[in-house]
Amino acid sequence: MLARVANNLFWMGRYIERAEHLARYLNVNYFSSLDAPNEKSQSRDHVLHSLLFMANGPVDEEYELTEKNVFYDIGMSSEQPFSILNSIKYARENANGARDLISTELYESINKFYHFVLSYDSDYFVTKGLFDFTTQVAESTSIIRAKIRGTLLHDEVYAIIMLGVNIERATQVVRIIQAKYYDALNAQGGYDKKFSKSYEWTTLLKCIEAYDMMRRHYKKTPTSLSTLEFLILNPECPRSVMNSLVQVKNHISVLNEDKYPGKDTAAFLIGKTHAQYRYRTVDTIEGNVESFIEEIQDTLIEIAKKIEKEYFNY
Repeated sequence: MLARVANNLFWMGRYIERAEHLARYLNVNYFSSLDAPNEKSQSRDHVLHSLLFMANGPVDEEYELTEKNVFYDIGMSSEQPFSILNSIKYARENANGARDLISTELYESINKFYHFVLSYDSDYFVTKGLFDFTTQVAESTSIIRAKIRGTLLHDEVYAIIMLGVNIERATQVVRIIQAKYYDALNAQGGYDKKFSKSYEWTTLLKCIEAYDMMRRHYKKTPTSLSTLEFLILNPECPRSVMNSLVQVKNHISVLNEDKYPGKDTAAFLIGKTHAQYRYRTVDTIEGNVESFIEEIQDTLIEIAKKIEKEYFNY
């Protein structure tokens, strides 16, 4: 396989996963705020700032925070590199570059998804179509992932795509945790007025589709401690950072069969990170969430860079 084609497969997986998380956060965070139990969590500026922060980092003070601007930039803007539209566009471009290695069914699903997003009326989207558009995006990405798992050989091609999917999943989950952590700090309210029991933790779990399973696992109302533990350290939660690291470790072993990989390799860094988080406890995270977020984001970036340098450098 050409390194260029492998790179296409990797980024196809990343962009598909990115589109889904953006759409789900846009949907759940916005609509959950309408039923929030305190005024701060219901505030439009608070919610719109959270949406834009999750999608693109710190918000420029001069940016006009209106629903029309934020919805358009995150969803339909061709000029914003972080938009859902551009994520789908880039996913399709990368699929085109690896067309011979993926199934017709997978390519057709991506192509259909691309044309749906491209033809969606942007004026309707920013006024009435938020729920419909984001729901369709989330459902389409689920179909594409099913095509990846169900129509491809589970060989190097599959491993490369899933490396991209799981690295991006961990990255997006950390970004969502970061956004809702700041929301909880700013709102300082929920079912009571304490940060640890803020309504934002419930919204966070719903944004990652983990609320029901978290309640089943802990059998209690979400708190900052239980939410962070579930979404970061629980390997049985399919959206957790730990689960993504387990998947990345499994898939990198398909590309690197060395029993003892060199210390400068991607496989070594992935194994080291997996081991660190496997034996980490949530109390070391809860007291310094910002430091953890910076640490895991830097690690995920470094893992992606090493994978690209070793396997996709052309």
